Amino acid sequence: MYSEKFQKFIDVWAHEYAQEKSIDEKVCADKDGNPLPWYTYPAIEYLVQFDYQHKKVFEFGCGYSSAFWAERAEKVVSVEDNQEYFKRWCDEFKMQNLDIRWRDEGEIYENAIFEDETKYDVIVIDGKCREKCAEAAVQKLAEGGMIILDDSDRINTSLEYVHAVEILKQANLLQVDFYGFCPMNNYTKTTSIFFSRNFDFKSLYKVQPINGIGNLWSMGRRARKDFFKKFA
Repeated sequence: MYSEKFQKFIDVWAHEYAQEKSIDEKVCADKDGNPLPWYTYPAIEYLVQFDYQHKKVFEFGCGYSSAFWAERAEKVVSVEDNQEYFKRWCDEFKMQNLDIRWRDEGEIYENAIFEDETKYDVIVIDGKCREKCAEAAVQKLAEGGMIILDDSDRINTSLEYVHAVEILKQANLLQVDFYGFCPMNNYTKTTSIFFSRNFDFKSLYKVQPINGIGNLWSMGRRARKDFFKKFA
């Protein structure tokens, strides 16, 4: 039997993070069914604080993250190399500001970002050919933007990730690693964000950080006191 305190911890993960549903149903979504990227929760909770309404996003790798970004950004371009997934995402996501493109693995895939003159404020590397995608990303990053490299902990077993991180750091970007659990997984991983030195995204809120999922200080004073009496 679990202690009452530990059961409360489980309840937060199961219901507030919707981790139980996410794992069992294999869906990246929050407790209200809103799409989430397959990043670590600390990275997601950091990213949702910013205003992206005038930002342009490019993703190497399509998925629930594409809908997540399309709900927030001015424009999202996402490339997918798997035809089955390409069809699924096109059928599932109908946002007008989301452009999902199928590009075969290889030079066509990693060079898809050069198909227009756009500089992107957020570039996500979360698909194939991550070293080559990193080379392309640093050339197309807008002033003050950021590059997200997901699953960056694979650097410990993959030279491709070693080289990808080297490329991003050689571009004078500032690396911040977000460790933790993520949707759909029962183990931890790392999402790394590489920031321009003049990163200038505006917060959606008057103060930062905001209260995260399951945060005690999001409660009213009375509810917080009751929580302390019962679980602290």
